Amino acid sequence: MKILNFGSLNLDLVYQMPHFVRAGETLSSLSFARNVGGKGLNQSVALAKAGAQVYHAGLVGEDGEMLRVFLRDNGVDVRFVRTVDQPSGHAVIQVEPAGNNCIFLYGGANQCVTEDFIREALEPFGPCDFLVLQNEINAIDRIIELAAQRGMQVVLNPSPVADNLKALPLEKVSWFIVNEIEGAELSGETDPDRILNSLTTLYPHAQIVLTLGGDGSVYAGHGERVAQSAFPVRAVDTTAAGDTFTGFFFAAVADGVPVAEALRRASKASSISVTRPGAAASIPMLDEVLAALA
Repeated sequence: MKILNFGSLNLDLVYQMPHFVRAGETLSSLSFARNVGGKGLNQSVALAKAGAQVYHAGLVGEDGEMLRVFLRDNGVDVRFVRTVDQPSGHAVIQVEPAGNNCIFLYGGANQCVTEDFIREALEPFGPCDFLVLQNEINAIDRIIELAAQRGMQVVLNPSPVADNLKALPLEKVSWFIVNEIEGAELSGETDPDRILNSLTTLYPHAQIVLTLGGDGSVYAGHGERVAQSAFPVRAVDTTAAGDTFTGFFFAAVADGVPVAEALRRASKASSISVTRPGAAASIPMLDEVLAALA
């Protein structure tokens, strides 16, 4: 199966901080780095490193060539990465000593998706192929509708949480992969079991993956639940943890790997990524993940 990731491409401006900046505070950073990023890019790289045949559809500005090159160098097909007359999207990321982060985004080129571009990018894909989406680009509603018309399996990672989510045609989503915050937004519940119960009731034809940080992850679908514990590590930078999990999980599922093993691979890959600084650069290769599990 082919996987199309229709997602964001960002330049990440990463500041190591003594602590997150508070209101009214001016604080000197400990270091600065300019990296490639965006949830879309991170997930495409994770999918490719996990062994999937992945295509990325997205938009950059004239300042974004390094984003296209990075995807291509990491095994992603970039025929649907196009340049528009807008600055590339970017993120400002603070990372504190325990490895936690806070992020704000500027959408830029990521917010310039048109109907024509959607149709062109979806044209080579059909029934059983996967479409992976996040919430950092515009026109997600049309992408979901048109992909569903083609019989694609629509995967939605509704991150970052925003007011547009409940207006999307969520009944056409095949897979939801959410953390506790995203799950609470979609379900109205806060307890993990209640989140899963609510989502499986609201979207009975969808399969759900709920990630719980240090408490692991849970799959719900087809009348069953599968739990996976987290692999404890000393975290350095959690920026790409969720994106790594998403990429490795769906690369495995698309390859026919059972859900329990897909969760196990995704959890191990995520645990490796948080021990390294950076976003996409922290994502391990499949061979490394399988060796660590062995």
